[in-house]
Amino acid sequence: MPRYLNKLLEEMPYCQHLGLEFNFENEDILARLPFKTDLVGNPLTQLIHGGVIGACLELTAVAQLTMTRKLERLPKTINVTIDFLRPGRPKDVHFKALVYKQGRRVANLEAFAWQDDETQPITKLHGNFLMG
Repeated sequence: MPRYLNKLLEEMPYCQHLGLEFNFENEDILARLPFKTDLVGNPLTQLIHGGVIGACLELTAVAQLTMTRKLERLPKTINVTIDFLRPGRPKDVHFKALVYKQGRRVANLEAFAWQDDETQPITKLHGNFLMG
């Protein structure tokens, strides 16, 4: 794992608490959240809590931006918008972020979460981040 991404995991113990795993393919980060019963928001529906999915989307976006720009300091979130498109069923969730525009101080990203089919996202994030 690149040195500058180790800092992400060290400074954000929430990644470790959730069990979020990062994998690298060229310049892209793919993240996976293995299903655990403590991620369920409502025991009657057995669906993954939306806050957990939203947090993982934001963490994936921060990790992607950190790797793309090889930042020594973590980017700060300016704002995010999250669209919940489908329920998060009790199974693993996958995440990917795309950097759309990078300025000297601000970057715009989109991140997606899916379970079975990448073309059928369950959640989508659009965010603006301030680079440190």
